[in-house]
Amino acid sequence: MNEPQPNPSTWRPSGSDAALAPLKATISKSDELLVQEAQHSPSAFAELYRRYFKAIYRYQMAKVGNLHDAQDLTAQTFLAAQESLAHYRHQDKFAAWLMTIAKRKSADHFRRRRPTVPLEMAEHLTQIASSAEDTLDRQLSLQQIAQALNRLTPDRAEAISLRLFGGFTAAEAAQMMGRSEAAFRMLVSRALDDLRLHLSPAQGED
Repeated sequence: MNEPQPNPSTWRPSGSDAALAPLKATISKSDELLVQEAQHSPSAFAELYRRYFKAIYRYQMAKVGNLHDAQDLTAQTFLAAQESLAHYRHQDKFAAWLMTIAKRKSADHFRRRRPTVPLEMAEHLTQIASSAEDTLDRQLSLQQIAQALNRLTPDRAEAISLRLFGGFTAAEAAQMMGRSEAAFRMLVSRALDDLRLHLSPAQGED
């Protein structure tokens, strides 16, 4: 099963706005400029959606390990972001602000019910990291990793979710977690050690 792809042409803002106009070539525009435009233009928000869909979807997928819930939480994240654009503070990076909303949505999800990881999904990761942190088997299923993440401490699971699944740089993810970059890198290193332990074949006997 292929990873869902962003489809800005089908994004619909809240309220009774008409269908989006064709997406314009705004890739060169900064997030800040797009946010300003998005307060009045649905097509500008569609570009923000296109830019950050994969990062938010992968983050939610790592959190819940469930295709349907991940898609739902991703949609909730972008809907909440659109409705809250007026409160966006431009001194913060839009990506960090959006991830804060994503984290809140996943937290709400777990408060409503205990997380479950379905066994029918066998979607494979094609890319889990692109640096020295690329120490995990690329053929591991996303489901397996989501299961293992549930066994880590919350801060280590969050570090993995942000860095490897969300695709944020160490500096960006460290800022989101309120840590120094050095402390964050150490946290990721320890989290990867724990993750390898939980993903080892011997753990299947637990």
